[in-house]
Amino acid sequence: MSITPLATAPAASRTAPLFRGRIGRDARSGHYAVPHRYRLHLSTACPDGLRLAVGHSLLELDTSCPVTFLPAVPDQPGGGHTALRPLYEASAHHHTGPALAPVLSDDWSGRIVSTHAPDILRDLDRFRHTGRARLHPQGLESVIEAVERMCAEGIEEAAQRAGSAGAGPAERAAALEVLLDTLGRLERRLTGEEYLAEDRLTAADIELWVTLVQLDTVHRCHLDATAVHRIADHRALWAYARRLTARPAFGRHLDLDGVARRHHGRCQGLEAAGAAVQILDWAGHAAEASNSSRR
Repeated sequence: MSITPLATAPAASRTAPLFRGRIGRDARSGHYAVPHRYRLHLSTACPDGLRLAVGHSLLELDTSCPVTFLPAVPDQPGGGHTALRPLYEASAHHHTGPALAPVLSDDWSGRIVSTHAPDILRDLDRFRHTGRARLHPQGLESVIEAVERMCAEGIEEAAQRAGSAGAGPAERAAALEVLLDTLGRLERRLTGEEYLAEDRLTAADIELWVTLVQLDTVHRCHLDATAVHRIADHRALWAYARRLTARPAFGRHLDLDGVARRHHGRCQGLEAAGAAVQILDWAGHAAEASNSSRR
């Protein structure tokens, strides 16, 4: 698969994680993959939390690594959760910052292993059941990393700049072209294909699906209607998003109300005409996933 990073886009700017412990292969690593030892704490209204929830479901880890779901809107200043405060205080002496999600905690010690979502998603592969496919298969690491960069820089950051009230017309137009170019490259890759890499579902698909959810439910609200119609014109890309949403591991974690409340609580931008042009019926396709999981 030929997917290369965008040379013109700035580096992704995510909040620096406070904890970056890793799950190792065996007991010599300190943190190693023991069933029932670790717990995820996340909100599916948050993109990182949604990525982890989907990956956790695909790997069928409900019993071996349970999840504590947090409210969509944090209850502490700075985006923190009161429920996570004991973990932060046990893990960082005199921690005064917000207790942010997501968190992978160690129930044996009562401390935090990691708050870095990409590492956590990679480490969940170590808990997978025998016979379950890996989300980060050997040989596809560079493809997954390239998709992650495209989503962060070519879609997420470009969409933010394209809809920024503080940017000038030329800057917004340039950002929109970066966004459309990235979507076009992914569109060509997905035409006639079910997944992004070697006809198998990987972490690259989780990354792109969550990014498309954000594009249509959050960033679209700050774009004009013409821009949204151009974005929606990538038929193979949105058909792919629709197919994944109809799968229980994806659609049942989609908290549209929570995403909207989180967005309205954080966003300072102005709503534009594109807010009225919904690309996908996310709720309808998520309902398909719910019905499918009950059969």
